Amino acid sequence: MFRVRQLCYCAGKKPLLADVTFSLEAGSTLAVIGPNGAGKSTLLKCLCRILPAAPGTLEIQGRPAEAYAHKALARLISYVPQAVERDDLFSVQDFVLQGRYPHLSPFATVSRRDQEAVARALAWTGLESLARRRIVTLSAGEQQKVLIAAALAQEARLMLLDEPAAYLDPYQQEQIYALLERLRRETGITLIEVTHDVNRAASGHGRILALRAGRMVFDGSPSELMTSGVLQAIYGKTFTLTRHPATGCAVALP
Repeated sequence: MFRVRQLCYCAGKKPLLADVTFSLEAGSTLAVIGPNGAGKSTLLKCLCRILPAAPGTLEIQGRPAEAYAHKALARLISYVPQAVERDDLFSVQDFVLQGRYPHLSPFATVSRRDQEAVARALAWTGLESLARRRIVTLSAGEQQKVLIAAALAQEARLMLLDEPAAYLDPYQQEQIYALLERLRRETGITLIEVTHDVNRAASGHGRILALRAGRMVFDGSPSELMTSGVLQAIYGKTFTLTRHPATGCAVALP
């Protein structure tokens, strides 16, 4: 799905990403972790060309990213930004319908296929009963589901998620994570998720990439990540490791 070689990005003269290199198979999942300011959100924006990374190379399904027109790229990649307080006056259904833009021609009417894609996205996220509600009236967890539903309506094979459960309570976090796991299991979609939750990264993904000051400092499995030395190298602090009483998996305590 992705092949990234020596990807760099600078804001003015300040490097935010430097020499990031990795590849990702279709249908797999990747968590991106690291301290604040490490470049995690910047990496996602470079992968979907919101930000123009250079130098370095980025290939998507074997083709250079710059070879794709924006609509063609949007049919491959969807992006779910960080949860923020929204003042959208759109209804849930109308907002999710905007996810169909890569499939629409200028001035074209909404087709039956578009309507069916929106209906599927609302069903996946459990938002059917809220379809006519304005987004501004929804809770933070419901608003986050709306963002995911719009990405689903896009029907891309890769979804980039920037802290999809940020600011949510434990119950709402569990709902979002369960939804993502169901998507991965039943649709085979490729997922890249930025998260600040080390335990979420280790339990919800098969592979983890860590950034620190814009550079890769780890790329490996959950078992390789969950050691005190590796975590200290990523975050610059010590962690206490224990075992989850139900699963037996390693759990990091700050």
